[in-house]
Amino acid sequence: MKIALVHDFLNQYGGAERVLDAFLEIWPKADVYTLLYDKNKMGKFYNKFNIKTSFVQKFPAFPPAGYKWWLMLFPKAIEKFNLKNYDLVLSDSSAFAKGVITHKPSLHVCYMHTPTRYLWSVTKEYLHDAPIPNFIRPIMPPFIEILKKWDYKAAQRPQYIIANSENVAKRIKKFYDRDADEIIFPYVDTKRFTIQGGEKKYWLVVGRQEPYKKTDLAIKAANKLGFNLIVAGSGTRIEKFVNIAGKNIKFVGRLPDNQIAKLFENSIGLIFPPEEDAGITPLESMAAGRPVIAYQKGGVKESITPGVTGEFFTKQTPENLAEAIKNFRPEKYDPAIIRNHAKKFDKASFKEKIIKFIENKI
Repeated sequence: MKIALVHDFLNQYGGAERVLDAFLEIWPKADVYTLLYDKNKMGKFYNKFNIKTSFVQKFPAFPPAGYKWWLMLFPKAIEKFNLKNYDLVLSDSSAFAKGVITHKPSLHVCYMHTPTRYLWSVTKEYLHDAPIPNFIRPIMPPFIEILKKWDYKAAQRPQYIIANSENVAKRIKKFYDRDADEIIFPYVDTKRFTIQGGEKKYWLVVGRQEPYKKTDLAIKAANKLGFNLIVAGSGTRIEKFVNIAGKNIKFVGRLPDNQIAKLFENSIGLIFPPEEDAGITPLESMAAGRPVIAYQKGGVKESITPGVTGEFFTKQTPENLAEAIKNFRPEKYDPAIIRNHAKKFDKASFKEKIIKFIENKI
């Protein structure tokens, strides 16, 4: 069986790339199509695979927007991929990958991380925070409308859609007028984590340090209450966060997986302030037996059991988060129970569900 995997971008490593990794473990000889591939950043992960890029790869990435200058060309670039003669096209998409054009008798299955966020759910925030010159912002809305029309059309192309959570399945119905054919929650690689004893002296935040991740809520709560906080991950907001952080807050940047695992294992727990489509980071904390305090919206409602694996705060404000942390009692949580809960979302189970779905449709 000849297989093509289609991925939006390979220019940073995160949850979507872990899903791609699982697909490549199942089908290591598959061709990988992506709009952009940053070999310097991502080569260590994907050098051994056959990566095929779009024509946008040849364009310059001028600051401050980088490749986002070519945003309006991305739909045409994804459509130009020649996917004839593939038995299976498996796209994993949070933006453009679902829009590839396939040909009968190819089967196109899309694993959808989310309907494109900046087109449907956080458009105002995107237009305010995007790394573009201010004079560009007022003329962006008409282009956003053009992209929305294309995005809706693109979402009708896959024969089947797998949603990464019930939360995303609801968005697919709302924005694309389609029912998800299956829900398969993303995985956590539980083998990377162990339960560690000893005193836990800090809370942890892990992720891309971008506006929608809301790390500033955790920083402001730590400033107010004085607890120790470690912030792991890189992004465009690091400098701003450092400037508002007290001495009790430490920034460690992007770390290798083994060091991140140790941070989880030795933390009081994870603070998770954003609204995520699914949310793998809370599962990583749980795999290490550590509880989570999360904002009560999005996919975390499907992975966190209050009073067993963590707690929720209900308003996305520093004050509400600080109150939740102040009232948190870590001693009441059993690390073994938390880890066993995370095992329900293990990689092996994820791969089995994907294989079963595909085999039933071929």
